[in-house]
Amino acid sequence: PSQYTCVITRKALGVRQYHVASVLCQRAKVAMSHFEPNEYIHYELLEKNINIVRKRLNRPLTLSEKIVYGHLDDPAGQEIERGKTYLRLRPDRVAMQDATAQMAMLQFISSGLPKVAVPSTIHCDHLIEAQLGGEKDLRRAKDINQEVYNFLATAGAKYGVGFWRPGSGIIHQIILENYAYPGVLLIGTDSHTPNGGGLGGICIGVGGADAVDVMAGIPWELKCPKVIGVKLTGSLSGWTSPKDVILKVAGILTVKGGTGAIMEYHGPGVDSISCTGEEGGQATWPVYCIGPDGSPVGSISGMATICNMGAEIGATTSVFPYNHRMKKYLSKTSRADIANLADEFKDHLVPDPGCHYDQLIEINLSELKPHINGPFTPDLAHSVAEVGKVAEKEGWPLDIRVGLIGSCTNSSYEDMGRSAAVAKQALAHGLKCKSQFTITPGSEQIHATIERDGYAQVLRDVGGIVLANACGPCIGQWDRKDIKKGEKNTIVTSYNRNFTGRNDANPETHAFITSPEIVTALAIAGTLKFNPETDYLTGKDGKKFKLEAPDADELPKAEFDPGQDTYQYPPKDSSGQHVDVSPTSQRLQLLEPFDKWDGKDLEDLQILIKVKGKCTTDHISAAGPWLKFRGHLDNISNNLLIGAINIENGKANSVRNAVTQEFGPVPDTARYYKKHGIGWVVIGDENYGEGSSREHAALEPRHLGGRAIITKSFARIHETNLKKQGLLPLTFADPADYNKIHPVDKLTIQGLKDFTPGKPLKCIIKHPNGTQETILLNHTFNETQIEWFRAGSALNRMKELQK
Repeated sequence: PSQYTCVITRKALGVRQYHVASVLCQRAKVAMSHFEPNEYIHYELLEKNINIVRKRLNRPLTLSEKIVYGHLDDPAGQEIERGKTYLRLRPDRVAMQDATAQMAMLQFISSGLPKVAVPSTIHCDHLIEAQLGGEKDLRRAKDINQEVYNFLATAGAKYGVGFWRPGSGIIHQIILENYAYPGVLLIGTDSHTPNGGGLGGICIGVGGADAVDVMAGIPWELKCPKVIGVKLTGSLSGWTSPKDVILKVAGILTVKGGTGAIMEYHGPGVDSISCTGEEGGQATWPVYCIGPDGSPVGSISGMATICNMGAEIGATTSVFPYNHRMKKYLSKTSRADIANLADEFKDHLVPDPGCHYDQLIEINLSELKPHINGPFTPDLAHSVAEVGKVAEKEGWPLDIRVGLIGSCTNSSYEDMGRSAAVAKQALAHGLKCKSQFTITPGSEQIHATIERDGYAQVLRDVGGIVLANACGPCIGQWDRKDIKKGEKNTIVTSYNRNFTGRNDANPETHAFITSPEIVTALAIAGTLKFNPETDYLTGKDGKKFKLEAPDADELPKAEFDPGQDTYQYPPKDSSGQHVDVSPTSQRLQLLEPFDKWDGKDLEDLQILIKVKGKCTTDHISAAGPWLKFRGHLDNISNNLLIGAINIENGKANSVRNAVTQEFGPVPDTARYYKKHGIGWVVIGDENYGEGSSREHAALEPRHLGGRAIITKSFARIHETNLKKQGLLPLTFADPADYNKIHPVDKLTIQGLKDFTPGKPLKCIIKHPNGTQETILLNHTFNETQIEWFRAGSALNRMKELQK
């Protein structure tokens, strides 16, 4: 191969090529990305670490273990036990979207460090509101958000971070096109960072404080994940798509079933048909191709879709094994050198035969039917054939007001092509969409290419509006005009989340998630009762016809059109670069350090709110119009827990002030307690903090005087975010103890002077009638995280270590 200078050939030696390479060949360096020509892929180190760990554990390794353990800071000494020990890891890179990057960069600035230690990027995708259409919305966003974009651009230039300007596209699609590669360990400040698992990487969503650790060159801590295997057999066909795989898995595992685990997909169904290799008619490694009998899960867009939505089951991340499809995609996106290098290390980019999974799920793709999940939660699974009947029974609106395709989950070239294939059939019979229809391209490259190849025009012709290359309605950035707040209605999307009010801030919007092609078909029909597999439409000529299952190219026949150049390189010399934050700004605010723990137990804590039922990070720190305050901690704290339901009165944003006995907004009550020196806690239910990675859901309660969050269970990212900010995420040793605590009680948390890993804390519940009872509270703190608590936050601890 061209990247080697070898004296002896592999065949002459009769051993595996990568062994020859490491011993006898001088390997050329291969850059992680052409944007960073001096930052290289280190497969040799990955290989070395894997071999050390395999020898220690003396067993076959899963793919997830190979990549994770291959990035250990101390592979020889690290204690490794799935689900128990904390690993110290060295990720390869960091990626931040603009909403979370503000706080991440403010924290990095507070650290006092001059430059980031690993390749890092900022992507402007969250602050663009969908209103009139792509170009108009982009111009409006640049004007409204000029202060924030300028801060991010100058901070990136100052501290060595690459900056993708607004209009570039959605962070996860840009990572797939430019930064993800097989075997990479990437962390991103967005919960859907696992999208990169579609290209064989371990890509994990985190809060901004975690990203700061990595950017500062500090080993990053992660509880050693369990590994859930998903064995795919059979092949997809007809209207069934890769989206249906993860919608099915979500129905099986629910929104918390993947917590603490990596989802590892494998098996013959990863691609429809296996092929022989070119060498002597025998495959020397797993090579896959596509047959005429159906669509593959193994397309890059399909695998990325499945990995992306793993966030909806609480999984740490998801990953697919390296295969021929990934090689083809890398080559098509101008990264053939990475593909060639991955070939040499392919044994480390697939699971070992005989490896053990903590749980195994098997899905026969040949039997899988098109799914549509919702409303209000992404794990409420239905088949498309049945959802109409269920909707009638439950009283959900059948009339579809809007169909929306795109988002970071389904906005690839193939996704757009399959939707266009459905639209063409309708147009051929004189039909347009009965519902409103919007299209969100994943990136500038995807947008430019679908414009060139005619897909965008077909989607416009059928009645669609092409929005900006941004998140838009998926995260609540949608200036919706067709309904009033409180009006009951149904929308169908190809997005990933459908929590109450997420897309349009209307709690009566029933949002359903499905594939882009099903969204398109339903938007044409205008009703949830339409099943494109069996039902007929009536053409303009009065004749009935049935839509055929769509087909589209995975990649364009010509090269991708890159579109406009939207990347800003950090300058080599940033000494003259200034980052200004006005003290009077309403959108940006420099951070003040949180107070250090005073060495005492927490006594007489007031209960700010006892939450009833589901409480996602959207409930704790709403998005939508609040996104504009993501860089101003005090202003955004005015949305603290405004979406959570108070068990005392069944209302949102209405809690009792224990001093005045008056009911008022949650943030106002928290501010009252803080002003009067009253510490407070939140009592939560199962899987508290599921959903987005947004660390504002942890920063806000800390800023407003919160000391602990006590729940039945936590979502992984939120629990870590709370620890990073010096809060105590605690769980009931007996979940039934949730019922012992009432909003009018006071709590004292004891045992903090002897705070040690694995040892429960005591909680004394003081009832208004003078009686008391004691319960135990569990925690998952390790020694490092206990130091964060004592210092007041992880950032405070970092500064202490610098001194």
